[in-house]
Amino acid sequence: MNLELFIAKRIHFTKGNEERKVSPPAIRIAIAGIAIGLAVMILSVSIVVGFKNEVRAKVIGFGSHIQISNFDNNTTFETIPIGISDSLIGIIKKHPEISNIERFATKPGIIKTDSSFMAIVIKGVGNEYNWDFFKKNLIEGDIIHFNDSTASNDILVSKSIADKMNLKLGDSFMSYFIENSVRQRKFKVAGIYQTNFTDYDKLFVIGDLRHVQKLNFWAPDQVSGLEILVNNYDETDRIAEELYFDLLQNKDKYGSSYYARSIKQLNPQIFSWLDLLNTNVWVILILMALVSSFTMISGLLIIILERTNMIGILKALGYKDSGIQRIFLNISFFLILKGLMWGNIIGIGLALIQRHFKWFKLDPESYYIDAVPIELNIFHVILLNIATIIIALLVLLGPSYVITKISPVKAIRFE
Repeated sequence: MNLELFIAKRIHFTKGNEERKVSPPAIRIAIAGIAIGLAVMILSVSIVVGFKNEVRAKVIGFGSHIQISNFDNNTTFETIPIGISDSLIGIIKKHPEISNIERFATKPGIIKTDSSFMAIVIKGVGNEYNWDFFKKNLIEGDIIHFNDSTASNDILVSKSIADKMNLKLGDSFMSYFIENSVRQRKFKVAGIYQTNFTDYDKLFVIGDLRHVQKLNFWAPDQVSGLEILVNNYDETDRIAEELYFDLLQNKDKYGSSYYARSIKQLNPQIFSWLDLLNTNVWVILILMALVSSFTMISGLLIIILERTNMIGILKALGYKDSGIQRIFLNISFFLILKGLMWGNIIGIGLALIQRHFKWFKLDPESYYIDAVPIELNIFHVILLNIATIIIALLVLLGPSYVITKISPVKAIRFE
């Protein structure tokens, strides 16, 4: 067996009273520093990743990964249509990463009931629409089931709109759409959803695409755009860029140009805000690494001080300073492992409790979600453990050089 490792084990695992004069409190503090630091790092990364995934999923749920619209569109919901053709769909389907292509059209309007009214945007979708997002966030009723022969009067409204307008499942209401003249439509509440993404919940109702086409006086092949879902979110920007150049020279039969944009380009403020959260995580990780390192340094120095007599004897017997350093670094490694064990138990345990029971709540008006989100990733946990071990051992190299300054004669006489 390696002699340094053998001596380190004997020192670390000794239970005698003689060896337990000063070091236990320092050792406990060092272990606690590592444990608390790792637990905070695990929770920080899990919360930020969970928060980013939750918000991103809601933005994509309302707008898909990529949108193709008219190049001349402005930022309002009164859109200029594009014509859908087989050649356009063929160009899009050349990309195997694309999982679904959906037509959509938007139209601003006003909901009016006997007691109130409010501005909304109706988003019309077709029978190819992927309802997974709204099924997940549906709290009452059902999704819209389309009829091939006639446009459905069923509509999905958010809980926010339903509460403000005093609408319940199965209620009918009038909607008014103003352009050159006022046009009205009667809709029926088929389902009520709640995403807690207040900016969109207060605005969008989901209905049949054909209603919006008629309100805009569009042909059956004209829509506000296409929403495209991809299999891998990380490929969104690349596919959007490729589609942009693929469609750059193409026009529909009405002479309109196509414009492909990713969800990041459509919502730059939200995604820039999410990217800023990475800075917060790095600040927390650095602070926790520093705290853990300082506690380990103080613990190691106290252990060295307590073992000064032993160090002197080893030097007198001809043991090299580097070998004695390795002994104390091995002791530190044992302490680090113990701290990591408790840190993983605390960090992962609290993360699992929050994920399943959602004890810590958030204000949806400010954070778009109603509870602190958790996204545990085993790769992140392993990486944090490895990084903690490496950083802790590296910062302990400096303090371990104190051993080289210890004189054997003075150390043997040291009490």
